[in-house]
Amino acid sequence: MSGWIRHIAATGYHPDRRDVANEPEASTGIASMTKRLPPKGDTQSDLFSANFADIPIRDQRDTMERPFFSLAKKPRFAPIEYHVGDVWVEVSANPKFGLATIWDADILIWASTQITEGMDRGLSPSRTIRFHPHHLLKSIRRPTGGEHYNRLRAALERLTHTAVRTNIRAEGKKKSASFHWLESWGEVTDEKTGETIGITLTLPDWLFDGIVMKGGILTIHEDYFLLTGGIERWLYRVARKHAGQQEGGWQFTMQQLHEKSGSTSRISDFAIDVRKVVEQDSLPEYTATIRKNEEGDEIIHFLKRDQLSVSDPRYETPRHPRRRVARGITSKAIKFSEVVG
Repeated sequence: MSGWIRHIAATGYHPDRRDVANEPEASTGIASMTKRLPPKGDTQSDLFSANFADIPIRDQRDTMERPFFSLAKKPRFAPIEYHVGDVWVEVSANPKFGLATIWDADILIWASTQITEGMDRGLSPSRTIRFHPHHLLKSIRRPTGGEHYNRLRAALERLTHTAVRTNIRAEGKKKSASFHWLESWGEVTDEKTGETIGITLTLPDWLFDGIVMKGGILTIHEDYFLLTGGIERWLYRVARKHAGQQEGGWQFTMQQLHEKSGSTSRISDFAIDVRKVVEQDSLPEYTATIRKNEEGDEIIHFLKRDQLSVSDPRYETPRHPRRRVARGITSKAIKFSEVVG
């Protein structure tokens, strides 16, 4: 057993993140868009002192903009086929479990964070992680009752049985990669009580290699886990990947976003959902605007909130650059109105 697996098994280490709710299906087949309140008890980690609670959450950057996951809460069995330029992605569902969803991907974000944090501490990374489900659910900001354990098991099954083929990061003679989001997972229960003692999951080489490679991950905002809409979540990941810290942000046409999303909705319905997200201004760290160009195409522009004018009500100050040892991950950026009263 590697030092990192022993560390996970012995401590149940996790960053302190919380919950994502299950909202009713929207008319377009995409989950409705709101931002939940954190669940009760969503405070500092109960396993470590505060300086270990504010660990940056990491997401694997190759998975952040391509259509790797279903954006709908309703089970999706239709495949995702994305071919733009020289890049292609194909995702196939198991007829019993359906496609892995963008909410299921929270587990992969959690795993990415575990691995990179272990590496930061000088531990040897491993594709296999052992944990207690309570710790994982708390980390991704979800409730921890029995019903939520069952939902976690269902998510693990979808991740294990969703088949992916892509040429992203295919090098040399290897022109494509085929894998499942989880190579395997297993659960150990107490023989007398039937309660779960621990869960083990193993990541595929493609994802693991993308996590440990230089520049393979990006930090994301912990409030991402509180976004309840599939479109919201996907748009945040797109904004984080492309706009990032860039001065002036980044922009896409509505058609480009629709193609990248893998959504089964008509572009007209997809555009309605995107406009709702822009109107609600619910994305952590980023704001978005929509305008039309000379050709009449809708252009969506993403911009980091700290690049706005301080007189703009959407403005937020930059987050503290040393969150690990200072204010903590749960501290909110300060809005201009809160500074000047």
